[in-house]
Amino acid sequence: MHLNHMISIFKALADRNRLRILAALIHCSELCACQLIELIQVTGSTISRHMQLLMDAGIVSSRKEGRWVYYQFKVDDPEKDVLVRWLKETMIEHKEMEEDAKVLEAISTCDLTELCKRQRQT
Repeated sequence: MHLNHMISIFKALADRNRLRILAALIHCSELCACQLIELIQVTGSTISRHMQLLMDAGIVSSRKEGRWVYYQFKVDDPEKDVLVRWLKETMIEHKEMEEDAKVLEAISTCDLTELCKRQRQT
């Protein structure tokens, strides 16, 4: 792994909300942007910036399905095994991440169209 790539990974991990996003993606395997907005309680543009940093670092991947953008924790690089293991072991049991997991359960039952509509109204 090149030094610049390592730096981009550490920069991506140096934010509380991005760590919460990663924990959520580890917990759920895939989430829509609107679900992340609901969980983190930030604007769409803020989530977009967070996700771009995580994708640039190679930690997250995305796929588009119609109007929805879905994000996944990217674990296809063997060089990241230590990082993945550390994230899973330390973040999943963190109190804030446990609270987020409860919120995610409620969010995952919401209809995505309704969730987006509700976010546009606030």
